Amino acid sequence: MAKDLCGYCQRDITGLLIRCVECTEFDLCLQCFSCGVESGPHKKEHKYRVGHVGGPAAFELEKPWSLAEEHMLLDAVEQYGFGNWSDVAGHVETRTETECEEHYVQYYIHGNIGKATFPSESTSRVTDHSCPEGGPLSPSITTPLPPLELSLQEQQELGYMPLRDDFEREYDNEAETLVSGLAINAEDDDLDLSVKLSCIGKYRVRLRERDRRKRIARTHSLISTSVIPNKNCKTPNPKRKFAKEDREFVEKMKVFTPFQMSEDLERLQDGLLKEKEEKAKITDMSELRKQGVTILSDVEEFEEEKFKREKRKENRKKLVSCVRFTACSSIPSSLPSCITLGESLYLPGRWA
Repeated sequence: MAKDLCGYCQRDITGLLIRCVECTEFDLCLQCFSCGVESGPHKKEHKYRVGHVGGPAAFELEKPWSLAEEHMLLDAVEQYGFGNWSDVAGHVETRTETECEEHYVQYYIHGNIGKATFPSESTSRVTDHSCPEGGPLSPSITTPLPPLELSLQEQQELGYMPLRDDFEREYDNEAETLVSGLAINAEDDDLDLSVKLSCIGKYRVRLRERDRRKRIARTHSLISTSVIPNKNCKTPNPKRKFAKEDREFVEKMKVFTPFQMSEDLERLQDGLLKEKEEKAKITDMSELRKQGVTILSDVEEFEEEKFKREKRKENRKKLVSCVRFTACSSIPSSLPSCITLGESLYLPGRWA
């Protein structure tokens, strides 16, 4: 930094100085000016103006900093780094470490310059170089799935990695081979680019199919229910057991699995099964009404009488069948073939 010397005492001038307007490059320090010194062509009656070493001050202070000092401070911070105030003060020369730190923090960080330079919200230092939203290789082609609640042993059995939300072996595990070797080269023509974009399109289709299957497995608790059962590990969502006549109906309902959530599908199944039960009850009530039963308290008595009646019919049928079999085995072979079983039972002298 260039130093200003007093034209009379030849001492370094720091801070304010008196510059003669009529003389060429003639400066006086405040002490010599107050004494009214004259040197060579300079006379004390000459016009003057008050200046500052290095030019006017950038900020209004009791002890202002010159533009040269401001420039030296900024250069020193850039060269030695923020916080290394000992080297910064050595570079500025006219200011101490504390003065350099306080001045820089007050006017270049918390002042108007800092407010205009630094954003109010600090941005992340990590730059996202991934493909934009909805791009060919965008990681957000599908929204993320909720994490699975599995124990460590269950994760090991399934090959599930919870932090990555992936499995050791995915569906269509070789799909990435379509794009793993692709690269955009400067010498690629339109045909090459079209072929590569076509490969990316096929890869997207396979990714969607993988994600579709994973979502179906997630929403219908197929992952948790597929865990190998053991004594120390209880499955959080065991399979529901249905009656034999309802099992076939539930199997037919599986065609709606890709289009409904697990809870919605279960509610639909329960509702349809309940509807089936209610229809069966209505049919039974209609039959009872036809039989003359109009009071629910009489249903039990009616069912008992109906059971006894059907039991008597069954016993009667068994008795008739037994009698017929005995009669058939006792008919003589000499009877004409035209005589029926009924007639043989009433032949004269047969059962005397």
